[in-house]
Amino acid sequence: MTSKHKLAFALGFAAALAAIPAAAQTSTLDRVKARGEVICGNHIALPGFGLQGPDGKWAGLDIDLCRAVAAAVFNNPDKVKFVPTTPQMRFVVVQSGEVDLLARNATYTMSRDTSAGMAWPVINYFDGQGFMVKKSLNVANVKALAGASICVTQGTTTELNLADFFRANNLKYEIIGFATNEEGVKALEAGRCDAFTTDSSGLAAERLKFAKPDDFTILPDLISREPLGPAVKRGDESWFALVRWVHYAMLNAEEFGVTKANVDEMLKSPNPEIKRLLGVEGKFGEGLGLTTDWAYRIVKHVGNYGESFERNVGMGSKLQLKRGLNDLASKGGLQYPYPIR
Repeated sequence: MTSKHKLAFALGFAAALAAIPAAAQTSTLDRVKARGEVICGNHIALPGFGLQGPDGKWAGLDIDLCRAVAAAVFNNPDKVKFVPTTPQMRFVVVQSGEVDLLARNATYTMSRDTSAGMAWPVINYFDGQGFMVKKSLNVANVKALAGASICVTQGTTTELNLADFFRANNLKYEIIGFATNEEGVKALEAGRCDAFTTDSSGLAAERLKFAKPDDFTILPDLISREPLGPAVKRGDESWFALVRWVHYAMLNAEEFGVTKANVDEMLKSPNPEIKRLLGVEGKFGEGLGLTTDWAYRIVKHVGNYGESFERNVGMGSKLQLKRGLNDLASKGGLQYPYPIR
């Protein structure tokens, strides 16, 4: 290539770079820092996962993940703007860049991972699809719902799983679709359908809203696997890694007994893994674009995963869900704290 050609190539390359929108050249973390807050897409009203209280504050397992990201970045868990999203719009706000992450009990599937322009950094709740019915129907299992009318939220994996299960078992049913879970469970409560189906954890949350929750029961059968987790826009691997390691930091803290109450004391721990977790040794936060005490900030402000689970959905909450698959791997669950080293 001659000097003339090299100059032309350089000028053409520079022009191409100049044509790229500024937002495309700026990382998500840089935009978050410049903005001064994390924008998080969340559920409109799902107890235990994303629900706004009378005081205007949001609470839930997914909400805690957003707050943990803010704590890691800003040392302030309140630096979050929550954007309630419907099932139909939840992925649109990720794809358009309106939110930095979606933490809204969304199921990780192959099609969503490969063709929707999104990526799932981690699974923060392992679930399965279940059914809720009135106790007065005396239904013992899902197959006994043959010929029943079933309320379901449209445009979800729930709707597809329902069709697959009944077709595979050669069972007839009547589907009654709604735009939101809230509309579907109200229809069940009013007697407009025989059953309502969604994630098992969601059923427990929605039942709390009934005037007489004890009149309804959740069937023991699960007809699918529902790995639920936060989603981010594809293309920013550094932001993907940051969200993922925020969750892993909370798991590591639980594994090593580091809690919101004792995290300051744990700074003196001789355990090298705790030292690395809390930033006493090593500079692992730098690889994420964060300070060395990034995980300390998370635990100090939000707590470890076990603490978040217990207060939001566990036996100490109104939902009273057992850890089950969401226990640590060391206790037989699927939540595996990857090493910080």
